[in-house]
Formats: sequence, C-alpha cells, structure tokens
Amino acid sequence: MQVLDLLGQTINTTLVFSTALILAALGGIFSERSGVVNIGLEGLMVAGAFGSAIATLYAEHSGLGMMSPYIGLIAAIVLGVAFSWIHAVASIRFKANQVVSGVVINFLAVGVTLYLVKLLFNGAGQTDTIEHVFSKLYIPGLSDIPFIGQVFFNAYPTTYLAVILVAVTFYVLYKTPFGLRLRAVGEHPSAADTVGVKVLRMRYIGVLLSGALAGLGGATITLTTTSAFSHNTISGQGFIALAALIFGKWHPIGAFGAACFFGFSQAIKDLVQNYGLSESIPAELIYMLPYILTILVLAGAVGRANAPSALGEPYDPGKR
Repeated sequence: MQVLDLLGQTINTTLVFSTALILAALGGIFSERSGVVNIGLEGLMVAGAFGSAIATLYAEHSGLGMMSPYIGLIAAIVLGVAFSWIHAVASIRFKANQVVSGVVINFLAVGVTLYLVKLLFNGAGQTDTIEHVFSKLYIPGLSDIPFIGQVFFNAYPTTYLAVILVAVTFYVLYKTPFGLRLRAVGEHPSAADTVGVKVLRMRYIGVLLSGALAGLGGATITLTTTSAFSHNTISGQGFIALAALIFGKWHPIGAFGAACFFGFSQAIKDLVQNYGLSESIPAELIYMLPYILTILVLAGAVGRANAPSALGEPYDPGKR
C-alpha cells in the first residue's frame, strides 16, 4: 500500500507540475501551426504570472475574496495577449525575424515585470503573498476511490482546465474549418490565400491565442504553487514547454504527453526532498534534471519531428 501511495503521489505531483507546461505548449501549437515561430513562450508566461499576481492582490484588497484568483486568470490572459500582440505585429506585419522577435518578448517581459514589481512594492524583489489561491478540489465519491481518486480527482482546478483544453485544442485544430484554415496557412499559405483564406488574419489569431494560453500557464504557477510573483517564478518553464511542443510534434496529444514527461522530471525533485533522499543525491543534480532531459529529448527528437512547412517564413499577400 505504501508503494501505491508513493506512486499515486508522484503521478499527482506530475500533473500539478505539468499544468503550466501543457497550457503554454498548447499556445505554442496555435502559433506555430499558423506558421509563426514563438520562442517567446517564456516571456508570455512571465507576463501571465505577473498579471495574475497583481490582479489577484488588487481583487483581494477590493474584498472579492475567493473570486480573486479567477480575476487573476482573466488578467493573465489579457496580459499574455498584449505581449503576444507585439510579437504578432513584428513578425507578421513588419516581417521581422521571428526568432529575434521571440527573444525580445522574453527579455521585455522579464524586464518590464521586474521593474513594475519594484515600483509597486517599494523596491521589493517580489509581490506580496497572495492569500486566496487555488486549492485542490475534493470531488465527493470520486476523490475517495483508492489510488485513482488520489491521482486524478485530487487536483487544482487549473489542472482540470488544462486537460479539457487539450481535448478542445484537438477538436478545434482537426475537426473544425477554423483549424483546417489555421493549419493550411502554416503549411501552404499561398494555396490557402488562393482559395480565400486570410493568411495574415489567421496568423494573428494563432499568435494571440498562444499569448492567451501561455499567459494562463504562467498564472497557474503563481496561483497554485508560489503564491507570489518574482523574477524567478517562471524559471525556464516556457523553454521546456517549447521543447514539449517540438517533442510532441506540434500535436495537442503529443504535447500533453511530452509536458507530462517533463512534469515527471520536476516531480522527482519533490519526491527526493520529501523522502530524505537528497542526502545521497546532490541537490544541484536534482534541480538540473528537467533541463538535462530537455536537452536530451531535443537532441534526439528535433531531427525526426516534422515542423509545419511554412514555419518561420513571412508571407506577403501581394507577391503570391
């Protein structure tokens, strides 16, 4: 029974750590399926984490109580869309190098949010602690099922949301006309334009959706595990989400599996600390594990993954 409890706890923790990665990776899918490279997921997550913290604290001070974290989620989406709009305009309208634009978003988000935190909190390196954060949901009946209840029905609302959005993203991309158009402009924009698809409009939508989902991913970290925002709240999670996107071959189900794989590597860190194994295993090695796995996975998967054909290529409707 102790082994089952340990396994259940590990899987549950994996889902918790995977939530932000799943949401950010889904956002990356919308952008890159439309043909726009988005390595700015890290910056978009930072923007979302910051926006959720500030909005939740403001809502708490306004007396909104348990509604506060939901206000934070909305703010995270808005701020994620705002930063992704910058990337969209630079990449689509002005045809800037999409990789460079993504790097700019990463630096801009970190710099702006850290400056605003210091400005708003009297020079402190982080926000005040958020009192009203999401707690794990107890589902009567389901949460009491041995092992299964511990693993799947003892999670944060944001984890359930992430899993639902995986299914929604799959349906939208592969079962709707919108998804067909989005994938078409990422594969053959000229052909899509010929049959009347607004290529630039679809790419704008894809990038803005990526900002909304990545911002939501950043908010889940602030509103579940850290209860505050600082410069290291999003410590490379956006880049790991990008790796999950590539490892999952730009497919929602594949990205979900890859995000869970990386989430498991982070869950191991907690497992080692909670059970006193850190005495025999260097802590530095445990903290390095998610990033080591990211490098190994990318080294083995990038050459085998087929990206959208027009990924990274600007499109000019006047030259088709």
